[in-house]
Amino acid sequence: MLLIAYLFTITATNTKIPSVILLLLLGWGIKQITLFLEFQLPDFSPTLPVLATIGLILIVLEGSMELELNRSNVGLLLKSFIGALVPMAGLSILFAYFFQYLGGYSLRVSLINTIPLFIISSAIAIPSIRHLKPSSRDFLIYESSLSDILGVLFFNFVVINETIDLSSFSDFSLKLVLILVISIVATVGLLVLLKKIKHHIKFVPIILMVILIYSVLKVFHLPALIFILLFGLSLSNLEKFWRSKWVSRFKSDGLTIEIQKFKELTIEGAFLIRALFFILFGYLLETPEILNTDTLQWAALIVLSIFTLRIIQLKLSKLPLDPLLFVAPRGLITILLFITIKPVNQIFYINNSLILQVILLSTLVMTFGLIFTKEEKES
Repeated sequence: MLLIAYLFTITATNTKIPSVILLLLLGWGIKQITLFLEFQLPDFSPTLPVLATIGLILIVLEGSMELELNRSNVGLLLKSFIGALVPMAGLSILFAYFFQYLGGYSLRVSLINTIPLFIISSAIAIPSIRHLKPSSRDFLIYESSLSDILGVLFFNFVVINETIDLSSFSDFSLKLVLILVISIVATVGLLVLLKKIKHHIKFVPIILMVILIYSVLKVFHLPALIFILLFGLSLSNLEKFWRSKWVSRFKSDGLTIEIQKFKELTIEGAFLIRALFFILFGYLLETPEILNTDTLQWAALIVLSIFTLRIIQLKLSKLPLDPLLFVAPRGLITILLFITIKPVNQIFYINNSLILQVILLSTLVMTFGLIFTKEEKES
């Protein structure tokens, strides 16, 4: 199955069909074969959150290591930040008020359920845009990575705080400052290890330490994805900081080579975990849930709202609609947050069927949009 997944990946540039769609179909097809042959397999459901978490870490790390920080990117970074924050927050609040009015739920509970629906999935977006020109690709990597981070921040903020007041915001600000300090210290420590370890096995332990630091930060309800993003950006832009007296201590051709090797291993690891996750997710899809007509109209309305607001956002940012409009899929992060919602906070209108349909519809829009996108050339 993983060899087939690799085949999907290397042919995606020519077919323009995102490998994620094919992986989901592969997993779903395997499920139908096992049902037809009456072949019993164990319950893989508990494995999904684990793969989702590790996949999210590696994919954000992979994406951030492909970004270069320079003055010419400041405008693009600002536009991607606005594109990640405004639609996600605006639509989450709008639909939360709607479900509050419709079902009599509290605004907080409604927000907990709507936020996951409006976070762009970097796990689906980043691997699907390899053939786009660098400016479009950079914007989408920034936007999807920031959407993951800001979405998780917003979600955790609402979940943790029973009441939202001044003390909630002061506590949240303190956590942001704390995560920045921890991220800087952890990044420096990992760079020291990357340079000092002489053993022939060095990259896997560092990746495991990244996952461990992320997990510990999550236990204390800190925005751990910020650490992943900063660590990846530090690795990809370390040469720009050589002028700094402290950073220049790391300067060596050997470290540059080690960082390149680490990047290659991260890309390979991200492919492996991503392929396993989406094959397993496809396998766990229930056909009746996908074809549930009771939620299909809601899913269509949500997806229509997403792309309508995206048109307005791109127009105001003076960015081209083609191909940026189509790349706003929902996926891994939506699933990961949805399965963490406690039963007491779940609402009737947002269920497995709605989540699956929103993910599939938004991914299909991206698929057909990229298929019919003309080959881009950088001016």
